[in-house]
Amino acid sequence: MKRAIILIMDGVGIGALPDAEKYGDSGSNTLVNLAHRCGGLHLPILETMGLGNIDNIQGIKRVAEPIACFGKMAEQSPGKDSTSGHWELCGVILQKAFPTFPEGFPREIIKDFEEKIGHEILGNEPASGTEIITRLGEKHIKEKKPIIYTSADSVFQIACHTDVFSLEELYAFCGIAREILRNGYGVARVIARPFAGTMPDFYRTKDRRDFSLAPPEPTLLDITQNSGIKVTAVGKVDDLFSHRGYDRSYHSVNDLECINLVLEALAENGDALIIANFVQFDMDWGHRNDIEGFKNGLVEMDEGIGRIINALQQEDIVFITADHGNDPTTPSTDHSREHVPILAYRSNMKGQDLGTRKTFADLAKTVASYFGIKGIKNGEDFLQECFA
Repeated sequence: MKRAIILIMDGVGIGALPDAEKYGDSGSNTLVNLAHRCGGLHLPILETMGLGNIDNIQGIKRVAEPIACFGKMAEQSPGKDSTSGHWELCGVILQKAFPTFPEGFPREIIKDFEEKIGHEILGNEPASGTEIITRLGEKHIKEKKPIIYTSADSVFQIACHTDVFSLEELYAFCGIAREILRNGYGVARVIARPFAGTMPDFYRTKDRRDFSLAPPEPTLLDITQNSGIKVTAVGKVDDLFSHRGYDRSYHSVNDLECINLVLEALAENGDALIIANFVQFDMDWGHRNDIEGFKNGLVEMDEGIGRIINALQQEDIVFITADHGNDPTTPSTDHSREHVPILAYRSNMKGQDLGTRKTFADLAKTVASYFGIKGIKNGEDFLQECFA
């Protein structure tokens, strides 16, 4: 029985891509800059796997005999969005970036949305999610107007207080926006941003949902599932693939809970692909420039990876990577255009340097090779390098 486990640390990049300057991300390096600001990181499991062999990360030693293969991957798709990052990890490379709206959304979009939901809106501007609910939260409660905002990514975000609109109403608003923004505009994600509390202590709840475009072609998830191998999605993977390509899903926006869900899936037998997203690095710490939270999240993740490794069977292989950067040490609160780490582990593997891969899609090609299935068009298989 073969099982492949993909762990995606959302936003945990490892160095600016050559074209990062075009995105305003020169000098971004989520792991290296974070470690420097913290006076060093202590991640013993990731260190033994070879994380410190990829780049000079303060506190993470370069090891002579890592237990995993190590390297980094470059994104070929334009942009730095979670959707395009996850799709490329699963074999789909976009030729055109998703549209962004640095001046807010065109009036025709907003007018159509207001007419269909029966409410006027507030905002319609690029903003930090925590800042905009602080600034407009009371007005939203008083006037019953949803707050609309965007970011440097292709996102239409809808923030509503749970005492003003129920989750069901908010998700319905998102469904309406998704239909409006599907074809002519091609916005990558509509995001539900429920919040609660009172001024000045508004807080976002755990009930965020992403309403993503569907991938334009079959992904690793689709191809694996169609080959008869069971696919389990953990975290927000279900949303990012438009609820396609998996047999079961466990939705969560809590990293520790996602680690436990992966362990539950591993407790079962049979051929399987388990793919998990750990969104708190991005959602809770990267976007808020929370250096201490990000560091503590990495410590928690390191411990969780140790637990996952201990639960593996002999033939299981685990890949650890990310979808983009989100450097909390820079003034920006947006994603950063970065390489992502790649670590590949199986018991008794001799760690090899995988170098800098040309595309995230190398991961999909390698997982497909491990299962002996075809259909991934992009990327280069590095499976043989792992067992050289």
